Amino acid sequence: MRSDAGECGAMSTAAPGMSVDAGLPAASPAGAASDLGKAVRDAGAPSRVSQTVYGALDLGTNNCRLLVAKPSRRGFVVVDAFSRIIRLGEGVQATGQLSESAQKRTIAALRVCADKMRRRGVARSRLIATEACRIATNGASFIDRVENETGLVLEIVGRETEAKLAVSGCASLLDSTCDWALVFDIGGGSSELIWLDLRRIGTDWKRSLQSRASIQDAIAAWTSLPLGVVNLAERHGGRDVTIENYEAMVEDVAIALDGFESQYRFGERVAPERAHFLGTSGTVTTISGIHLGLSRYDRARVDGCWLKSTDVRRVSSSLIGMSYAERIAQPCIGQERADLVLAGCAILEALLRTWPCQRLRVADRGLREGILTTLMAEDGHDRKTPRRRRRRGRGGGRASAGNPANDTSPNGKRSAFEG
Repeated sequence: MRSDAGECGAMSTAAPGMSVDAGLPAASPAGAASDLGKAVRDAGAPSRVSQTVYGALDLGTNNCRLLVAKPSRRGFVVVDAFSRIIRLGEGVQATGQLSESAQKRTIAALRVCADKMRRRGVARSRLIATEACRIATNGASFIDRVENETGLVLEIVGRETEAKLAVSGCASLLDSTCDWALVFDIGGGSSELIWLDLRRIGTDWKRSLQSRASIQDAIAAWTSLPLGVVNLAERHGGRDVTIENYEAMVEDVAIALDGFESQYRFGERVAPERAHFLGTSGTVTTISGIHLGLSRYDRARVDGCWLKSTDVRRVSSSLIGMSYAERIAQPCIGQERADLVLAGCAILEALLRTWPCQRLRVADRGLREGILTTLMAEDGHDRKTPRRRRRRGRGGGRASAGNPANDTSPNGKRSAFEG
């Protein structure tokens, strides 16, 4: 952040009751707190840490995701979670508008979110909408419709806010031995890229990561590409992908990267052995799951997993060689994402060609965690560096990050890939 809890791609979020490393609290962007409108009202700062329930909703081009949590001494404890593919941005590239069918799918998912937030007693929340609503001519009117039909008040955030929240959500996975890191989030309609100069964080790494301003100080440059898995797949075709189609997708992304690289020249400034990638997207969780050979999603193995660039390319190459039906049968992909996964691989390949880092760290966390971290920091919840508490799931195994009760997709299947 990912669909069926019984497969490799369980929903990529912490299971209810799991203690989560909240990572680094970023400085709060403008308009950080939003109430639930008719659904939930802001209850203000808590009297005790454990009493306030927080909500974070990320409405993207491809997915609707919710995380509900309470602050804890070690970060936060997940109370509830939800993820559903809604493809809100389907066709926006061609028409410039959110289609009626996409709006209905999305509102149905948001009604589930509103119900969960009411039942869990969410008191503080931020509900954001990203690229699809940013670029659609009817994006603002759709937000009004959402409020009228669900009671949820969403805000359309800018690309810079989205980028900073992504960094905030996964910053605790940065490697302190490196000088540089590229944090990226491959979405459905856009991809956020943030280069961090880790030397700015200082020698007291743990203390610096607890500072609200330190992550902002470490940002050397950022950009948002108007390319994600949905619009790239729509442009080049996502089902029957040939090597020529794939290379055309890579080239589109490389062209979009050219201006950013020409301005900042990270390829010249950054020694590959002193840098690493940190990916927060469903693309990287999918690649990680396939690389690890998972037949059932295990967040403890995926979140924080290190991949070599050769591992990434080996998985991408194997996917290019598969037919659409074979990708559907892959337990880490499934039918709903089989036409999107190669677009994600192409975006990642373009990043590797532009900046040939040898190591990639996988983050099964992102915008929602960044929102929660920020809200809790605003309310004065200081956190020590947490350790993940693992609980036993049914049958004695580790609890899956995805819980069937959290939801799903219409066919009941889940996969690791959200896009």
